[in-house]
Amino acid sequence: MVRVTLGGDSLNAYAETPFVTAGRDQRIKLFLPHPHQDAPVMPENNDGATWFADWRALDPAVRGIMRSYTVRDQRPGELDVDFALHANGTSGPAAAWAAAARPGDRVTVLGPTGADNGGYDFRPPSESPVLIAGDLTALPAIAGNLAWLPAGTPAQVWIDVPEPGDRQDLPSAADADITWVAPGGLLDAVRAADVPDGAYAWIAGESAFVKALRRHLVNERGLDRRAVTFTGYWRRGATEEDLLAESVAGATPATDE
Repeated sequence: MVRVTLGGDSLNAYAETPFVTAGRDQRIKLFLPHPHQDAPVMPENNDGATWFADWRALDPAVRGIMRSYTVRDQRPGELDVDFALHANGTSGPAAAWAAAARPGDRVTVLGPTGADNGGYDFRPPSESPVLIAGDLTALPAIAGNLAWLPAGTPAQVWIDVPEPGDRQDLPSAADADITWVAPGGLLDAVRAADVPDGAYAWIAGESAFVKALRRHLVNERGLDRRAVTFTGYWRRGATEEDLLAESVAGATPATDE
């Protein structure tokens, strides 16, 4: 995992439309340059309602490379984003950019201008016990969720990381029991745990694991399916470009009769 700190005028409170997050698992869109570019190529209007269509209209070989990431931390004028790097040397364009990033490198960030926005999913009911499970790609979101939880909230947390060195301090006022799990052991760890009545669950990471754990919690543990928030951040065997192509196809209504 590598952390990159971004800076820019829009991250300051005095900006005309300042960047404001909800904390938790707040998502942003990150646009990266291609290796031969100094900065990502963006539409002239990249902050309006038509930004996605305008971005899609650009040549894919030229336009900024778009990825979704979670805000790890925010301070006046600065924004931290964590990138998961693959130990086997295979990296997508975002991880490759982060591994080589240096001060002065330029990216474009599209994010919220208000704390009440649709870019986060962690919404536990007040007073509900909380279950959180995810892999390394979900670690920044898990950190945000734990930091946001009110004091004393009972929370059980399971995190799958490849190496012991990937573990992080996760400050929280919640009454959180955090279990670090070896690769592949996340589902079994949750299956072996006691699940309190009325719990709210948040699951994120590899999509097959996310679906399997959701089925377990709903079908075998009796959680209300509406109380389980789940997000597949990646899918085994699929590249980032594959998933983006599927997302783009799904976001556009078919025009053929």
